[in-house]
Amino acid sequence: MVDQGPESPPPELLAVIANLARYHHQHEQFYAQSPLRDAVALEAHSRALKALGAHWSEARPAESSMPNPYAGADDLNAPGLVAANGVLFMEGGEEPAELARLKGELRSLAEGVDGTGAWLAEAMEQSWQVLGALVAYPALADVLGERHQIVVNDSLAAGMQTMIARLLRRALDLLAQVDLSPPSLREDLAGARVAPGYLLSASELIDRAADLLAESATLVHENERRWRLFSARVAELSVVGAHPGSPTT
Repeated sequence: MVDQGPESPPPELLAVIANLARYHHQHEQFYAQSPLRDAVALEAHSRALKALGAHWSEARPAESSMPNPYAGADDLNAPGLVAANGVLFMEGGEEPAELARLKGELRSLAEGVDGTGAWLAEAMEQSWQVLGALVAYPALADVLGERHQIVVNDSLAAGMQTMIARLLRRALDLLAQVDLSPPSLREDLAGARVAPGYLLSASELIDRAADLLAESATLVHENERRWRLFSARVAELSVVGAHPGSPTT
């Protein structure tokens, strides 16, 4: 039996707690899915870079190019990559549009997760302080551990978001070292072959970013049961507060 009284938060505070629990839970339900979609996209980008890096580690540069600028560059195109990802090196001397778009998507995701991580870290710091005020109410005692664990998991996810942004920006730094025009690539393949190393290293950083995205979604998933337990207790106390003297079990 839960009794409304000094052991329970006042109705006004319960209303605020219930509102925060409801909408923050819904917000987390979105972030249990969104990082997984982003992780899949990153893995596709990483595979494309790996395919190019592996191919360029062994490919021999063509001694002469075809006269048509729209002809495919046999020495630069990785087997199967054109059909899988659309990355097509042509003799026209420009970086493939698909790789430019890939870098743009990495940059956009880095900016997005960086902002999300900063916001979430600040929100969780405030939540931690607010939860400190609930310690004084014994009616919530056995669910305060659950509620604090939610904040802990979200704080860890916030840190992951920040690291994901750093990884993606460093991957972009590595890719910026490579001139992706066919003439420059052929010059590199005929000499030091540094381009493959930059692409493979960038792909490894992108892989780790994808892993962290999946891990952050896992942390959010772990909160699901905790939200249910905490919200159920708050709802129970709210019912008692709305109908004083009516026992509930």
